Amino acid sequence: MEFSEMKKQAYETACLKGWHDKPVTFGELIALVHSELSEALEEHRGGHKTNETYYRQDGKPEGIPSELADVVIRLLDICGYLNIDLEAAIIEKMQFNESRPYRHGGKKL
Repeated sequence: MEFSEMKKQAYETACLKGWHDKPVTFGELIALVHSELSEALEEHRGGHKTNETYYRQDGKPEGIPSELADVVIRLLDICGYLNIDLEAAIIEKMQFNESRPYRHGGKKL
């Protein structure tokens, strides 16, 4: 599936499931992405391996890969909601990052 199609599908699914029934703020959208990252961290803190996927009794996939997938899905939904061409932005930023010096910014982490 092409990137633009994934964005469209993520946004349409969110709409169908009621996530855009009322206007949401940019802060709320970002908080939802952050919550998925926090869930990935909790999987790690719970002792799960980074590449481990396990399944609930109802078939829902769980684990760090699933939570990171949720991060991307939320980002795609946001880009659909706000009409952002994320693919173009990623390509532009990756090209710029290639021009940066080694460990630019002098930060430890």
